[in-house]
Amino acid sequence: MTVYFIGAGPGDPELLTLKAARLIAACPVCLYAGSLVPEEVVAGAPQGARVLDTAPMTLDETHAEILAAHRRGEDVARVHSGDPSLYGAIAEQIRRLKADGIAYEIVPGVPAYTAAAAALGQELTIPALAQSIVLTRMSMKSTAMPEGETLENFAATGTTLAIHLGIRALRDIERRLTPFYGADCPVAVVYRASWPDQQVIRGTLSDIHAKVRAAKLTRTALILVGPALGEEQGFPDSALYDPAQPHVLRPKARG
Repeated sequence: MTVYFIGAGPGDPELLTLKAARLIAACPVCLYAGSLVPEEVVAGAPQGARVLDTAPMTLDETHAEILAAHRRGEDVARVHSGDPSLYGAIAEQIRRLKADGIAYEIVPGVPAYTAAAAALGQELTIPALAQSIVLTRMSMKSTAMPEGETLENFAATGTTLAIHLGIRALRDIERRLTPFYGADCPVAVVYRASWPDQQVIRGTLSDIHAKVRAAKLTRTALILVGPALGEEQGFPDSALYDPAQPHVLRPKARG
C-alpha cells in the first residue's frame, strides 16, 4: 500500500488537481484536515471508504489509522490544505512512515498564496519592482521560528512578503515592517482565499490593522506586504515579449 499526501488546494474544490481527485476516488481510506479542507473535496471518496476528519486527532491517532490500513493492504489518501510541502506538517508523518517501512508519495496542490494573488487579480512579481516572494509565518502559538528567520531580515530585501498565521499579530507586523517599507506600503489581507466567503481587504501598513479589526477577521487569512501590491505601479514591460530582446524561441530581434 501507499500513503498519498495530497494537496487539496486553498479551498475551492475545482482547484483540486486531476491526479488528486483520481487518488481520492481510489483510496479505501481518506484522512483529511477538516478544519481547512472542505468536505466537498473528499466527497469523491469511494463508497464504503473510511473517511476521517483529522482535525481533532493527534499524530499518534492518525498514524494508527495508517498502520491499520497498511495491515489491510489499503492505500491511504492523506489530504492536506494548499500544498503539502508548505506548512503541511508532513515531515513528522513521513518520519514515522519511513521507520515503519511504509511507502508514500506527495501530490502537490495549489498553495494559498497563489489563490490570494488570484483574488487580488494581480501578479506578485513585477518587473524592476519585485522579483522574489518570501513565504513565512508568525510564531504565535505555533513552533518557534528558527534563529535568523525574522520579519526584519526578510524585510531588509524589500521584496514581497506572504505572511501566514499572522492575522492576530498585525500590530506587531506593522511595528516591525514600517522601518523597512514605510507606513504607506501596500498590504492585502485575503481571508479564506477561493472559499465562497472569501474576503479581500486592502490597505497600508498604517491602516490595515484597523480595517481587519472592523471586518472582525481573526483566523484563516494570508497577509501580503510589499510595493508590488500597489494597484497603480509604474513599471517597464517584461523583456520576455519585448521584440527587441531575442531569445532561444525568438532568435531574431524585431523592430
